[in-house]
Parts: sequence; structure tokens; C-alpha cells
Amino acid sequence: MEAVERHIISLDWITLTLMGAFLLLAIVRTYYPHRFNDFRSLLTSNKFMMFRGKKNKAFHPFNILLFCIHIISISLLLFLFFNLFWSEPEIEPGIIFIRIATACGSFILLKFGLEKIVGNVFDLDEVVDSYLYQKLSYRNFTALILLIPSLIFIYTYTPTPSALYTLLGLVVLTNVFSLLLIYRKNQNLISGNWFYFILYLCALEIAPYIILYKLITI
Repeated sequence: MEAVERHIISLDWITLTLMGAFLLLAIVRTYYPHRFNDFRSLLTSNKFMMFRGKKNKAFHPFNILLFCIHIISISLLLFLFFNLFWSEPEIEPGIIFIRIATACGSFILLKFGLEKIVGNVFDLDEVVDSYLYQKLSYRNFTALILLIPSLIFIYTYTPTPSALYTLLGLVVLTNVFSLLLIYRKNQNLISGNWFYFILYLCALEIAPYIILYKLITI
């Protein structure tokens, strides 16, 4: 009988990465229990935005820790896509994940900084800070939920292209839904500034993702 070579990809680095994410989540839950309880009901209650978002402290330790989990969660999903559709046998999977996480974090922070600059230029700091706080909160919440399918795809069920595309579609729909919630809460402000709102939507919410998609596909 001829021996068949079997390739096994080590999941040690993924396990450590996920342990790091859950450790950060445990820290958040331990040190900010009341804020976390309000955060958990983000989609069903406006309590978190009303009471925790009054000062719009995007750089509160609570948000920073959740943002780190956000980067890990999104980067794992992107890594699954990369691992399924592309192959780099000469590069360690852990190195690929680090590159994806670095690019993902840099993109989000660059976009965040650009929006802050635009708000400062047009003297809309308070409005933009409130918007960014709400958007960051919703996306941190989505990233927490994404950890569940990532665990399933990594340890239980080998993802198929259709499964990953379905998950990606759900993520996009969730983000669109969260933006609609934010716009609905600020509809009085938007209704009086339609032109600037559409300009902002095209320049800072749609164009960056189109450019990123072009860069990735090229």
C-alpha cells in the first residue's frame, strides 16, 4: 500500500489568538460590568447610546478593548477567505493573519481619522464624534457575534465559498442596518443638510471600500 502524504495546518496560533480575544472580553466584562450589560442590549435598547454615549468617548478603555476584539474577529474572517481562495505556501499562516490584522486596523483607524479631520474642518466635531461613537459601538457588537461562526469554521466545519459569502452578506446587511439606525436617530440633522450628507456618504462611506476592493482584487 502506497503511503499518502497528509498536510496538517497547525491551529495553535489561532487558538492563542482566540484565547486573547476572549481574555480581552473577560477583562471588559469584569472591569466594566454595567457598561457591558448595556452594550449587550444595543440592538434592542437605546440605553447604551443614551447614557454611555453622552460624552462620545470613543477612546474610553471599554471601547479600545472591544476594538481590539473587533480587529481580531474581522481579521479571522478575512483570513478564512484568504485561506480558501488564495494560497501562499511559502508564508506561515500566522504571518498572513498578522498582515491582514495590521492592514485591517490601519484601514479602520485611517478612515476614522479622516472623518475626524472632516468634522473639524467643517466645525462639526460634536456631530461627527457622536456619529463615530455610534458606528464604532454597532460594529464592535457585530464583531463579537462574528466570533461564533469563526469558531465553527475553524474547529468544526470546513467553510465552503457559499458559506463564507453568506456570512459576508450578513455582515454587510448588519452594517447597513446599523447605519440606517444611526441615520434615523439623526434624521432631523440630515434632512436639513441633504447635500452634505450624500457627499459624505459617497466620499467616506462608500468610496473607501470600493478602493479597498479594487486594491485586493488587483
